Amino acid sequence: MSSIDKSGTFSLGKRIVKRLGYGAMQLAGRGVFGPPKDRDAALAVLREAVASGVNHIDTADFYGPHVTNQIIREALAPYRDDLVIVTKVGARRGEDASWIPAFSGKELTQAVHDNLRNLGLEVLDVVNLRSMFDAHHPAEGSLEAPLTVLADLQRKGLVRHVGLSNVTAAQIAEGRRICEIVCVQNLYNLAHRADDALIDDLARQGVAYVPFFPLGGFTRLQSSTLSDVAGRLGATPMQVALAWLLRRASNILLIPGTASVTHLRENLAAGQLTLSPQTVAELDRIAA
Repeated sequence: MSSIDKSGTFSLGKRIVKRLGYGAMQLAGRGVFGPPKDRDAALAVLREAVASGVNHIDTADFYGPHVTNQIIREALAPYRDDLVIVTKVGARRGEDASWIPAFSGKELTQAVHDNLRNLGLEVLDVVNLRSMFDAHHPAEGSLEAPLTVLADLQRKGLVRHVGLSNVTAAQIAEGRRICEIVCVQNLYNLAHRADDALIDDLARQGVAYVPFFPLGGFTRLQSSTLSDVAGRLGATPMQVALAWLLRRASNILLIPGTASVTHLRENLAAGQLTLSPQTVAELDRIAA
């Protein structure tokens, strides 16, 4: 059994994916804008991920924009039958690389068609609506109008499943009244655990939770504690953070991103890292 297989599987809509996946955001240029410095290296990372057993790739056509999806298509098409590509809509990029809300029906419909064209697909497995009331943190506001657009595109056969990103519990509840929500993507890690109760609630309902920024927003003291634990285990801080997330809840799906094959292999090896109850307790105190 490979290290990625040891991480287990979970359902994503009607598909079963391995809990260790890959996030493609870093394949674009600096600031997730423009082309990468080394396109061949970006292609190699994607091919290595799939060769290592990854069957869940997270992307968005506003990465680049368009760049990341085009690289995915070049690297992996025709796609393996078990590969699930999850994308996002709800934002667009300004000429200055800014992140701009794109919630109108016209913008959302265009975004779905852009994803289909650049990925070379006839239907998108999962489309996450990215809430942009605050670009960096969940903020309250109704998602009824944009979700109604996605639900209509789902009925037309362009989208199989719908998810949410950067959202509150109230927005998830609102979304469920419009269409089935198969996954939620929010900031969550050892240091930022505001979604603890939400994760447990989603787990009871069989809904996947996909945390981003597994090392985002750590203080120097928190980073030092994580590094000390990693040193004792002979692992990297990222591997420990990922292993903790895998242990935290069975519905957590990981999408660590990198533009390096070496770092990709390190991240995927987190699936074979065993954390003792004492180590977990020590790591849990990071958020205290």
